[in-house]
Amino acid sequence: MIRLVELGPRDGLQNEGARLSVEMRIEFIEKLIDCGVKNIETGAFVSPKWVPQMDHSFEVLKTLRAKQKSGDIPKSIRLVNLVPNTQGLSDAIKADVQEIAVFTSASETFSKKNTNASIQESLQRIEDVIKQAKKQKLKIRGYISTCWYCPFEGKISESKVLNVAKKLNAMGVYEISIGDTIGAATPKEVRSLNKKLIKLLGKKKLAMHFHDTRGTALANILASLDMGITTFDSSLGGLGGCPYAPGAAGNVATEDVVYMLHGMGFKTGYNLEKLVLVNKWIAPQLGRTLKGAHPFKPSKT
Repeated sequence: MIRLVELGPRDGLQNEGARLSVEMRIEFIEKLIDCGVKNIETGAFVSPKWVPQMDHSFEVLKTLRAKQKSGDIPKSIRLVNLVPNTQGLSDAIKADVQEIAVFTSASETFSKKNTNASIQESLQRIEDVIKQAKKQKLKIRGYISTCWYCPFEGKISESKVLNVAKKLNAMGVYEISIGDTIGAATPKEVRSLNKKLIKLLGKKKLAMHFHDTRGTALANILASLDMGITTFDSSLGGLGGCPYAPGAAGNVATEDVVYMLHGMGFKTGYNLEKLVLVNKWIAPQLGRTLKGAHPFKPSKT
């Protein structure tokens, strides 16, 4: 069984020009859950000054948690929220958060532009967040961005990624998502870094997060899958992209990942036909066409 983490409602929407209402964001999440999504980012407790698309994440999460308690949404669904600091964590706890994600970078320049902090400073913030989160018995997922290339520094050395991963692991995250933030990595480079990460952390602790700027995301997922990694981040319609990564395309489209995996005989628990319908529903709300909206099977001629 392959485990997918859906990023559409958070990482996906954060770079969109359109700002969806709280009600529409909740409907989007519920539609994704109906497609079989089990792990989903629902928001980010960040300053709306910097990421206005994530404003009102409190209301989104609070409503979803109430729906879980009433049985309208299965309790087994894992609702993940990004938390940048202790203030964000405090707000997330008030919204009844159960799982958080923390993030840092393997690039000093990207870290400073993304979080206004050095890697070391960001790790200190994360450590403070994790200490408080553990007291609340929350699950904690970690992200490392720019693991192969940085839009400002170019190629990133594997040793930098391994060093950050080792520190995050020591803090107690249950999983580390390794990000190709600008979508420039090739399968050969992915295999090289993954070999070292597997040796350091083991396969079960790793997740892969590929963007599709150069059209290599599916190839990189396949390279990782061949090495025994079974957790992948994806976003409906390829939504996403980082406001601090100039020129980067969105995440790999959930529909494309599911199509490939199902065609290879893997199980995901997702309904591809329903995903395509959600794609066609959300696209007009965002004012653009998304990836992955093709029919499940080619029409017969």
